[in-house]
Amino acid sequence: MPATELLAGAALGEAFNILHEVVKKYGRKALNFNSAFKRLKRNLDRFAPAMEEIRKAGEELGLPKDETKSLIDQIKKGEELIRKCSKKNWLLRIFKYYDELTELNAAIVTFIKVDMNLQTRRDVLRLLKAMQKTKETRPSYSVPKPPDFIVGFDVPLKELKTKLWEESLLLLTAPGGCGKTTLVKMLCQDGDIKDKFGDNIFFATISNAPNLKVIVQTLLNHAGAQVPEFQSDEDAVNHLQELPKRIGLNPTLLILDDVWPGSETLLEKFKFHMPNFKILVTTRTAFTRFSSYELKPLDAKDAMTLFHHSTLQDGSSCIPDDILDEYIDKILKGCGGFPLALEVIGGSFRGQSVEVQLSRLRKWSIDDIISNIDLQKCLQRSLEFSGPEVKFKKFFTDLGSFPEDRRTYTAALIDMWAELYDLGEDGVDAIATLRELNNRHLASLVMTKKDASEFSRYYNEDFVTQHDLLRELAISESKQEPIEKMQRLIMDIRENALPLWYTKQNQQPTNARLISISTDESFKSSWCNIQAPNVEVLILNFQSEIYSLPEFVENMDKLKAVIITNYGFFHAELINFQLLKSLSNLKRIRLEKVSIPSLFKAPIWLRSLKKLSLFMCSFGQAFGNSTMKVKDALPNLMEINIDYCNDLVELPAWLCDVILLEKLSITNCHHLSALPKGIEMLENLKELRLRSCTELSELPDSIKSLQKLRFLDISDCLGIRNLPKDIGELRNLEELHMKGYLLNLNLRNGLPQSTEKLKQLKLVICDDEERAKLWEPFMEVLTNLEVRIVEKEISLIWL
Repeated sequence: MPATELLAGAALGEAFNILHEVVKKYGRKALNFNSAFKRLKRNLDRFAPAMEEIRKAGEELGLPKDETKSLIDQIKKGEELIRKCSKKNWLLRIFKYYDELTELNAAIVTFIKVDMNLQTRRDVLRLLKAMQKTKETRPSYSVPKPPDFIVGFDVPLKELKTKLWEESLLLLTAPGGCGKTTLVKMLCQDGDIKDKFGDNIFFATISNAPNLKVIVQTLLNHAGAQVPEFQSDEDAVNHLQELPKRIGLNPTLLILDDVWPGSETLLEKFKFHMPNFKILVTTRTAFTRFSSYELKPLDAKDAMTLFHHSTLQDGSSCIPDDILDEYIDKILKGCGGFPLALEVIGGSFRGQSVEVQLSRLRKWSIDDIISNIDLQKCLQRSLEFSGPEVKFKKFFTDLGSFPEDRRTYTAALIDMWAELYDLGEDGVDAIATLRELNNRHLASLVMTKKDASEFSRYYNEDFVTQHDLLRELAISESKQEPIEKMQRLIMDIRENALPLWYTKQNQQPTNARLISISTDESFKSSWCNIQAPNVEVLILNFQSEIYSLPEFVENMDKLKAVIITNYGFFHAELINFQLLKSLSNLKRIRLEKVSIPSLFKAPIWLRSLKKLSLFMCSFGQAFGNSTMKVKDALPNLMEINIDYCNDLVELPAWLCDVILLEKLSITNCHHLSALPKGIEMLENLKELRLRSCTELSELPDSIKSLQKLRFLDISDCLGIRNLPKDIGELRNLEELHMKGYLLNLNLRNGLPQSTEKLKQLKLVICDDEERAKLWEPFMEVLTNLEVRIVEKEISLIWL
């Protein structure tokens, strides 16, 4: 049963509203004489707005109505009762039915305050479990949101929609940077399209090197079908035939975004001979065998509007009017009506002095790149930073280290930049940098809602995306020097085609501090030797189910951070992970979508490691028989982050031996049922984040021994029934997060009395008035405490 079944019960809402109207219509006289009538009307008035919302939601969602039948029957009897009271001798009748009116009022109040709360808790728990099945660690083909500001696409949207109704497969063509993807995102938000296709809209980004198996696996997963491991592309295509069976005859729209030339045969594989199944493809090149719609660049008026908007700073253009009037025609002509160029060039003027703006415009005019529209050169102009902002160019170039058309999680960038440029450990400087790049339209930063506070700087769910052309520009900028002098070495290996310089026997050592190597699922070559004595950050991106770390890693003596990301569908097994044990300067390891048991096949000693991040990893029985001696293997570990690891049921006992641990974050691990015994041994722990661990049943009493703990987050831990009795022993606790509107029916009885000992507590964050009131009895003794109510948030960004 859906989680909203009860709350959106249309029948209950409708019955309630009818009763409310009857009481208002016939009860005016009775209100002056009968206290039962007064109580009934007061409660009906109180609950009416929420019940009306419930009724509308039920109608919109078409959800079942069976669970509230008994209360609905009672409400209908109450309606008849009040109608009787409205007839002759109404005053005698009201007193005659006093007991029945009192019983009806009590039934409504009890149901809403008790039954509905309990059933809601149960239903949301069911919802979370259902979400886990779709969420797991899998990618999704949900439609991305369009930009907040769009101009000039109203007519193309109408024309594209008309063309789409006529064709089963339609190409949307235009050069890169013209706005094809933006137009498609707008299309998916169109009312007619949503009415026609509903939830059956699938948005798949194909890119320059499509992985057919992953595309099909993700598509089947998004449709709710069982996802097998494919042995070949042909096997994937055969299983693709399961999609029509899954979606039935319902109208379906499949969007294949960023399809490159040479992929005509790929498109044929997605054509199904079924009614109401449509495919929309965005591509830079038209394929003659398919119908197409060509998106034109913006006209002068719309280009001017978009450029002006991109220069806005604090609500007004950052370019003085006199300068803008003199050069605007040349700017617009140089950008060629391409939205990407207009936004990037416009954003490059933000924060610049008038002198810098004028000098730059004069130089561009002299260079006269305008006569021949070259989008790459046009974008390159945006990288002409000056003064202190010169540093942003290196940050922009670093973004080319990650694959195209993929999310780059900010946590990975924080690790990278902390070691390369000594940016702060807390991520504040890295996020400020990304915001600057975002403001200049050189990257798109997507952040979940944050509760502004000292300890809320947790960026593991935030990510960056980048247009293909901007990534190409970043890589181009990294190649301005010979291989041996490059500061960053970015390798993108397709199949087994290694770069020519890489295979030379007389290869010279590279001076790079950053090395990024991306391989596809077909890569099977033996690694050649790379001599990189100065490398400090190594980024490995891959798609295969088994991945072997290159042997040259063990010679990278200055290596400080390793970021390993699997972009395939299933978790990957890592081989040669023990090569890292010889690296005496290695401080940070981040693993994404990796099978953790594969790491423990050989003893691992990472004596210098300070931070370990595991994102979307599979644990299996990794810790079942582990006898790792932490004091030898991880003696300096200070921070552990575990996110979206859905099969993590329990933490290893050896975790409690990581005595230097200061930060422990376990979020969205829904099957974690308990914290390890002996957690009190973590005497240096300062931050404990357990957000959205829905099956975590309790905080152990021994948590009171964590005397250095300053921050605790138990938001959306739905299984926790009570705070520990001795919570007040956490004498240094400064901040407590307890969001999640289902947290604990038992907390209605109040907080533990020891709460009054939390003298250092400065901030409690919750998301409803009821939970905030729990703290009122302690406000007189906790004089520094602020109880902050924030909006309830249901973030689906992970989709």
